[in-house]
Amino acid sequence: MTFLIGRAQEQGLLNINDSVSKHLGTGWTNMTPSQEGDITIWHQLTMTTGIDFTQPDCTDPSCIKYRDEPGTFWYYYNPPYTLLRDVLESATSKSVNNYMFTEVSLKTGISGTWIKTGTNNVLFSKPRSMARFGSLMLNNGQWDGQSILGETKYLNDAVNTSQNLNKSYGYLWWLNGKESFRYPATTKQFTGSIVEKAPADMYAGIGKNGQYVAVIPSENMVVVRMGDNPDEDLVPTAFANEMFERIANLSCTNSTTAIPKSNWNIYPNPIESSGILSIECNQSGIFQLHSITGELLFEKAIQLGLNSLEIQNLQAGIYLTRIKGMVKKLIIQ
Repeated sequence: MTFLIGRAQEQGLLNINDSVSKHLGTGWTNMTPSQEGDITIWHQLTMTTGIDFTQPDCTDPSCIKYRDEPGTFWYYYNPPYTLLRDVLESATSKSVNNYMFTEVSLKTGISGTWIKTGTNNVLFSKPRSMARFGSLMLNNGQWDGQSILGETKYLNDAVNTSQNLNKSYGYLWWLNGKESFRYPATTKQFTGSIVEKAPADMYAGIGKNGQYVAVIPSENMVVVRMGDNPDEDLVPTAFANEMFERIANLSCTNSTTAIPKSNWNIYPNPIESSGILSIECNQSGIFQLHSITGELLFEKAIQLGLNSLEIQNLQAGIYLTRIKGMVKKLIIQ
């Protein structure tokens, strides 16, 4: 989400110093208009909104109450992050999935779908795409000679200490190697690095249930971890320490992996009923879309590489896609 906000700022669609009310209108909180208007996008990115955190998963206006002056207190919980989606969609006049597709996926092959799960806003993706995103960050927003996000100051600020209340936090990125840190859902401050076994310059996006994208500039390395929740911690740093301790003991050699025949992928999946489907294939062929009962709805010739297809006039449900005998399920929301 940080990257998309930065891209929208680069396009002049928003500014992180904007009041959130500029994009969400008045009444998105249970505060006075003055208190509400003081909260900026920057406060959302840095978890310093000052919003009361006693209802940690509720984004209804009745739950968003005043606790502290914005910028004076750090506390991580979901609503400030979750509401960034609404800010982005208002500023860009696009759904977050369509905006990500046009500004990032189409240019880099990074796939993923933002889905609201309960009151949370979660990106569902795959390890390869997350590794690509880590590489995009490692290369300062550049991809294969193309600038995907050229605001170098914004990118630098995002992965460095954003405020002095929690020095191990940037713009939704967790920072290693600082003298102190705070965990989510606690007001206590701890001394030392948040992941002692990891390199000091590591910064990491830590997602739901312990999913990691860690970027280590000094090692020119990206580490991706996906899987079941390793423990009950909101930020599973004990697991991260064990993971980096094992990585440090690895003996790595270069290797190549052959691409399977007829290897292809579709994203985003699930996709919105008015979305743009990306079809990535290692050879040309015929893409077919079938109903769940097997009825052929339409087909289209595709080329080697990245192809796009506009999804329209289809009801929400489960469909089947097919290229060269290989079938994949597609969910339309």
